[in-house]
Amino acid sequence: MNLRAIRKKIKSIGNVKKITRAMQLVSAVKMKKAQMEAVETRPYRNFLNLAILKSMSLIDKNYSPLLSSHTENGRKLLIVISSNKGLCGYFNFSIFKFLTKEDLKTTDFIVLGKKAGSFINKIGGKIIADFSHINFDMAVSPIFSESLKLFLSGKYQEVYLIYNHFINPVKFETVKQLILPTKLEKIENIQVNNKEYLIEPDPNQVINEVLKNLVEEKIRGAIIESAATEHSARMMAMKNATDNATEIIYNLTLLRNKVRQERITNELLDMVSAKISVEGN
Repeated sequence: MNLRAIRKKIKSIGNVKKITRAMQLVSAVKMKKAQMEAVETRPYRNFLNLAILKSMSLIDKNYSPLLSSHTENGRKLLIVISSNKGLCGYFNFSIFKFLTKEDLKTTDFIVLGKKAGSFINKIGGKIIADFSHINFDMAVSPIFSESLKLFLSGKYQEVYLIYNHFINPVKFETVKQLILPTKLEKIENIQVNNKEYLIEPDPNQVINEVLKNLVEEKIRGAIIESAATEHSARMMAMKNATDNATEIIYNLTLLRNKVRQERITNELLDMVSAKISVEGN
C-alpha cells in the first residue's frame, strides 16, 4: 500500500468516526429521555395493578371479560415491538431469536417496527396488523383496540407482548409478557392485605375499566421500554464503532509513518549510491 492510499484511508475512516461519534451522542440523549419516561410511567402501572390486587376478594371472573379466555382453540396473538432502523447492535436479533421459537401454525402477529415485520415475513409468519408506519407513541391505542377486539371475539386464546425490557444502559432483556387474559403481577416490597373494600358504583363497572386501563398501560410501557433499549443499544454500538475506528486510524498512522520512513531511507540510499557511482568514475 502506497503512502497516498494510506492517507486517503485514514481520512475516510476519520470521517466515519465523526459520524459514529455524533450518532453515539444523539442516541445517549434520546436514551436518557426515554429512560426517564419509562421510570416515570412505572408507578402508575403499579398503582393500577395494586388497586386490583387489594380488591381481589371482591373480584369475580364475571366482572370482566378480560379475566378469562373466550376460546380453547390454542391460537396466540403476539404483539412484537422492534425498531424501524438498524445500527443498534443485538437489539433486533434478540427479538428474532424469540420469534424462531414460536409455532407459526398457531400464532399470528401484530407488528410495531419494520425490522420485526421484515423478519416475520421471511420466516413465513402471518401479520394481521402493522403499525410501523406511524409514530410509536400514537400506536398504543390502535394496538390495544385491535388486540382487545380480537381477544373478545374468541379468535385468540392468549395475547402476548414481545419486547426488549430496559435494565440499564448496557443491559436489556427480551421478555414475553401475557396481557390477555389479564394476570395480576406481584409488586416487590408491597404486601397486600385481605381487607374488605367497598367499590362504587359497583365492581362490575369499575373492575373492567381498570383492567382495560392496565392492559393499555402495559402496551404503552413496553413501547417506552423498547425505545429506551433501542437508543442504549445504538449508543453502545456506535461507541464500539468509534473505538474501532480510533484503533484502525492508530494502526494506519503507524503504517503510514513506516512507509514514509522506508521511502525516505530508499531515497537516501539512492542518493548515496549515485554519489559513490559518480566518485568512482
